[in-house]
Amino acid sequence: MALVMGVDSSTQSCKVVIFDTDTGAVVREGRASHPNGTEVDPAAWWSALQDAITDAGGLDDVVAWAIGGQQHGMVVLDDAGRVIRPALLWNDTRSAGAAAELITEFGAEILAQRSGLVPVASFTITKLRWLRDHEPDNAARVAAVALPHDWLTWRLRGFGPGSARGPVLEELVTDRSDASGTGYWDPATGGYDRELLAAALGSDAVLPRVLGPQEWVLDEAGRRVGPGAGDNAGAALGLGAGPGDAVVSIGTSGTVFAVSERRTIDPTGTVAGFADATGRFLPLVATLNAARVLDAVGGLLGVDHVELSRLALAAESGAGGLALVPYFEGERTPNLPDATASLTGMTLASTTRENLARAAVEGMLGGLDAGLEALRALGVPLERALLIGGGAQSEAVRAIAPLVFGIPVEIPEPGEYVALGAARQAAMVAQG
Repeated sequence: MALVMGVDSSTQSCKVVIFDTDTGAVVREGRASHPNGTEVDPAAWWSALQDAITDAGGLDDVVAWAIGGQQHGMVVLDDAGRVIRPALLWNDTRSAGAAAELITEFGAEILAQRSGLVPVASFTITKLRWLRDHEPDNAARVAAVALPHDWLTWRLRGFGPGSARGPVLEELVTDRSDASGTGYWDPATGGYDRELLAAALGSDAVLPRVLGPQEWVLDEAGRRVGPGAGDNAGAALGLGAGPGDAVVSIGTSGTVFAVSERRTIDPTGTVAGFADATGRFLPLVATLNAARVLDAVGGLLGVDHVELSRLALAAESGAGGLALVPYFEGERTPNLPDATASLTGMTLASTTRENLARAAVEGMLGGLDAGLEALRALGVPLERALLIGGGAQSEAVRAIAPLVFGIPVEIPEPGEYVALGAARQAAMVAQG
């Protein structure tokens, strides 16, 4: 029995799975919480990782490991490897103005060609520009820029201030998927775009070396360490998604991404041209309104999710003409930040509890289908949808999704797919 470890260092918590490469089974698990907020001291992630590993029974019998993590977070280090300021996470929006400045300076189409992305506040490049403009003293101290999973991999390998192997910045490593979410990595060459980095930060800096999908480095105990992955790429790997597959995640917000053999370029910024963890690409669309649509309408009707499903399935397709545009929180896809939700088609006959429940499910799924259509418009073939997230547990969502999406829908068993994807990557590098 050969055991490997996979980690998911997400926004909310750190999850660890210990995976048996012979049987494909998860044999141990561990978890620890992360602090709330959009600005977090990376030391909290390091502490949570150590606690989660202990909770999972430790590393003594593990032969290889890899870390998946939340994308885009800005971790800046000085020349001694010390964290300069708390990390800005993907959901910190203070750099929205910086994103607009970069688009004005370079042009959306040029940025999409050079980096696969049109900047928004989520991406690392905009956070570095914010740092340059709002904290110039901190920006001047930056010797290296890492992402959450890069930094944790570096620390767990034994590097960092006061660590056994010292603060060797050149030992920072990452993978294509996480590098592709920075805004200064070039999908065409597989290298960093140093001009874009300098335009954001005001200077050059050490960046993590980008490992190939089956490359590895060693930790201080001699274990093989995989390149890791961003969270969505890790989930795709954990799900076993391949070309033709779309993953539709229904959580508080919605995410639609697909495995593609070729890169996508979208100057509108609707589709982010990420890379995946296998050498392919992972074009992604994000929506703001997903499971909370069901929460809102269920609350209005005074029912739980089970009863909301029963009501929705009791109505006919099309909800008798009742239609819900579910932009309760504005919307990102399409880009309508000030939009509100609307209910149309109300008649005495159509306005029933059953039709309202059906309209909520169809409206939410229709918003996610807009993401699928955006992928199709860029030539991404879609043959199957894998439905995950809390909203995928709704019986009505499961039944209605194939009708809305127009392709077969499968619902995998709930699981820690990012950690499992990292474990599968660790198994690959362990086996060479």
